[in-house]
Amino acid sequence: MVGGLGGGTLTFVLIGGNRVLDQETIRSFINVAECSSFSKAAEAMHKTPAAISYRIKMLEENIGTLLFNRTTRTVSLTPAGEHLLAQCRQWITWLDAMPGELRQINDGVERQVNIVVNNLLYSSKAAAELLTYLNHCFPFTQFQVSRQVYMGVWDTLLHDDYQVAIGATGWESLENNIKILPFGELSWVFVIAPHHPLAKVSGKLTEEQLRAYPALNIEDTSRNLTKRVAWLLPGQKEIKVPTLHTKLACHLRGLGVGFLPKALCQPYLEEGTLIQREVFHHRQPSPLCLAWKSDTMGKATREIVSLFQNNSPIVSDFLLRIDKFLKDE
Repeated sequence: MVGGLGGGTLTFVLIGGNRVLDQETIRSFINVAECSSFSKAAEAMHKTPAAISYRIKMLEENIGTLLFNRTTRTVSLTPAGEHLLAQCRQWITWLDAMPGELRQINDGVERQVNIVVNNLLYSSKAAAELLTYLNHCFPFTQFQVSRQVYMGVWDTLLHDDYQVAIGATGWESLENNIKILPFGELSWVFVIAPHHPLAKVSGKLTEEQLRAYPALNIEDTSRNLTKRVAWLLPGQKEIKVPTLHTKLACHLRGLGVGFLPKALCQPYLEEGTLIQREVFHHRQPSPLCLAWKSDTMGKATREIVSLFQNNSPIVSDFLLRIDKFLKDE
């Protein structure tokens, strides 16, 4: 266990009830292990080899087991030493970060912020841009980003330890403690590959014609809320894929039929690698929003909300597929 918090920093670690590991001993042990040499470790720490050797010897005596195998030429870790090295690296990382982390907590900054992003809006570039900014502003906060599909976004926000949802469906909150900021609507187009058999059929495509070919869908990742099926006709074969770009790749190869976000497939429509067709029952636009838990809101969550409220360039790539913003109405 750790203990001895004095002056805001940990001063020793207890092992078996003995006070055996202070910060200097931890750093000495790590340096000897990494240098495989007492003299090189002493040089790195601006100490004498005798001082380092004595500190490690006392550590081994207090613990009651050897941590290093010693020969006239080399120093190597024993299995117990390997285990202790892994622990010490964790301890020293925590010790170095702890003062800033504690100050940040007192300032109202969360220790952990989890963000769920709708698969429709997810972008590696957008996620990296946001995380880089947040890590700079809140260096001691742990951040996690998850990508979910359809009702899986709300499910994750409601039932898991997540604070923010980017691209929650609808413009109404599902809980009183969750606030929302409407983005706008994402439009859909029905597309097929130019070499698909239906490309030769003129006029609106009927259900009978469509049912002969697989529907390409991404499965709703919800575990607690009712799953939604994007588009599937009775009796039609369904092929489920994990991501939007996998679905796009399948459409380009003529594997099946279905709807894609207009903004995503527009370049392919323009170059002719996809063809837009009309169907009798068109998929309605998807309203999307930012949602966040207001009752546990700290400074990091507040900053994320502020970025979207102020249309910051830092988060603009998340909204590239929104083709009808609410303010446009």
